[in-house]
Amino acid sequence: MKKADLGLIGLAVMGQNLVLNMADHGFTVAVYNRTVSKVDDFISSSAKDTSVIGTKSLEEFIASLKKPRRIMLMVRAGNPVDQFIEKLIPLIDEGDIIIDGGNSNYKDTIRRTEYLENKNILYIGTGVSGGEEGARHGPSIMPGGSPDAWPHVKSIFQSIAAKVGKENTPCCDWVGKNGAGHFVKMVHNGIEYGDMQLICEAYHLMKELAVMSADEMSSVFSKWNQDKLNSYLIEITADILAYKDEDGNPLVDNILDTAGQKGTGRWTGISALEMGVPLSMIIESVQSRSLSALKDERVEASKLVKDTPITFNGEKERFLEDLFNAVYASKMISYTQGYMLMNTAAKEYHWNLNFGGIALMWRGGCIIRSAFLDKIKEAFDKDPHLNNLLLDSFFRNEIQNSLPSWRRVVATAVTNGIPVPAMSSALSFYDAYRRERLPANLLQAQRDYFGAHTYERIDQPRGHFFHTDWTGEGGDVTSQSYTV
Repeated sequence: MKKADLGLIGLAVMGQNLVLNMADHGFTVAVYNRTVSKVDDFISSSAKDTSVIGTKSLEEFIASLKKPRRIMLMVRAGNPVDQFIEKLIPLIDEGDIIIDGGNSNYKDTIRRTEYLENKNILYIGTGVSGGEEGARHGPSIMPGGSPDAWPHVKSIFQSIAAKVGKENTPCCDWVGKNGAGHFVKMVHNGIEYGDMQLICEAYHLMKELAVMSADEMSSVFSKWNQDKLNSYLIEITADILAYKDEDGNPLVDNILDTAGQKGTGRWTGISALEMGVPLSMIIESVQSRSLSALKDERVEASKLVKDTPITFNGEKERFLEDLFNAVYASKMISYTQGYMLMNTAAKEYHWNLNFGGIALMWRGGCIIRSAFLDKIKEAFDKDPHLNNLLLDSFFRNEIQNSLPSWRRVVATAVTNGIPVPAMSSALSFYDAYRRERLPANLLQAQRDYFGAHTYERIDQPRGHFFHTDWTGEGGDVTSQSYTV
């Protein structure tokens, strides 16, 4: 029997589509699923007349693979991944490769890489973005883990990945050791949360303030998609708003306003808090989903807590122009914060992340793909050590040009009681980041007053810490200096 180039375990929709994508590109793939009937169904339907090999046991599955064996897990993140790893270890040899293609937590990937490398088994944790359509026709793939494993999977991954540009550059390259690939995918998903929330806020403002129909809003988003906001999420928003239900009315109006989440956005926020990175806009986007889930409480509150009625008398075209600029500037902050988190993680985990290359991997196949990403690549080409996108001339100038519109939109939303947590938190972040002095001096004095946490002085070198007996007399007379 012909040996397979790669084996895949887990025939849910993403797994099936990746297998068919590989088969289309000339690779022979062996498949296994814990529910064996799924293998039979797949081979007799979607994979009929392909080179895909169906197997009924893990032993048969392993025997069908070329060496070094390349085994890709497309199973639910968490314990199922660990369980399959333990089942595979006795069946495979040193130098074989296990690949986790699910949305695993990067800390689990760090642990699993070390665990398997100690057994001389190579491990890859890879982000795969683009949903079902991307998996079938070209996703963005973000692999990390054991560097020695990359040459063995590079041709497969880059062949099936989305291609962009005149050179047909694959949206896939090696990200870094251990958990780097899954970390970058996690940040991608956090930015995705931010982008989606911004679009929802724009939709809310159009609907409530400008009193626009779904068809009118669809036209606006279609227009936006031809400009600087060109992106997959803007494109599908136009399609969603134009879609009619069976009764001829917009389907979107009949969808319950409670949003779900699978955890990666929340992990992004937790990582930011752990590393001390101000990921305010992305965290607000996660929190907005949590707040939307309080549907029963919101309905009750709407009956008890009344506000002044919305009174918007502005010129609609001018408002939509401002709204475009507000979304554009806020989107820049979302990416800025995501890159700040990756920059901090790279230092903490000693990952040599190619920040411009990551932007290239996100240009096609993935959910946040947009023309905007070319500008990030250009920024890091100009300065590979760029600390913050807001320090790049393009981003700095674009935000400054959008700033008056951004402020008008946020002010109008607040005045009329329409929540814009992503736009407003992004604006607050920008205003704080650009200020030489913030009120944290008072905060430090408060901390020193009640907890003797010490503070630094502007008239002394950094690294010299002082404590004051704030209840005494004479201020600095009672201060004590500490040098670290």
